[in-house]
Amino acid sequence: MGHTARKRFGQHFLCDTQVIQHLVDVIDPIKQQHIVEIGPGRGALTIPVLKKIGVMDVVELDRDLIPYITARCKDIGVLNVYQADALEFDFAKLITDEKPLRVIGNLPYNISTPLIFHLLEYTTQIEDMHFMLQKEVVDRMAAKIGNSDYGRLSIMVQYHCQVTALFDVPPTAFDPPPKVDSKIVKLVPYTTIPFPAKNYSHFANIVKHAFNQRRKTLRNCLKHFMQDEDWQKVNIDSKLRPEQLTVEQYIHISNSLQN
Repeated sequence: MGHTARKRFGQHFLCDTQVIQHLVDVIDPIKQQHIVEIGPGRGALTIPVLKKIGVMDVVELDRDLIPYITARCKDIGVLNVYQADALEFDFAKLITDEKPLRVIGNLPYNISTPLIFHLLEYTTQIEDMHFMLQKEVVDRMAAKIGNSDYGRLSIMVQYHCQVTALFDVPPTAFDPPPKVDSKIVKLVPYTTIPFPAKNYSHFANIVKHAFNQRRKTLRNCLKHFMQDEDWQKVNIDSKLRPEQLTVEQYIHISNSLQN
């Protein structure tokens, strides 16, 4: 295939043509859109998308893959390649006009959660995101209140975006096959946050502390933030577990403490 997957980069190259076509159909790339792919790999998704839109950006960490993917795309369209770690990459620098970014990618499982948190910093400049992720990560992102998968990742992603879990992908769709199932997720950032936090960092910190010890009650988890009178003020039962509060309720707690 021209390039051997490297374990240290968490590489599992998508190779199932039916899955690739399904994913391209879901993304529905259109000319003039500004599409950015994270980790193009051997170009399984890059090539069919580039054929449709003519110009796209890709962010790739593996230096040895860049000549390979560049050569494969040379006669298809204009591929702007950025050799960088996506966890540290400034996606805002890709914006040169009024077009928002559409971000796609088969994300390495070993960095998927921190990468999602990094991308949430750019949601005001992103139209949508389509990612292939470990199934359990997508389940956590899309989880609803009371579900065992519902946690910090669910709340922080759902604060910024509408989350839609699309379809499962088996290990056999990759080379080499991973030891876990995968899933496609679509994230659409809100143009206006439904329940905005007065102090986003404070809100994020409260959510983080709440789920550090998720088996404890909220009173115990948030004892450094809230006293008895604070619980009375927010009108929330402090004996509840962290997974029993909605995104809006966490924002309500944070905003009340900011007053």
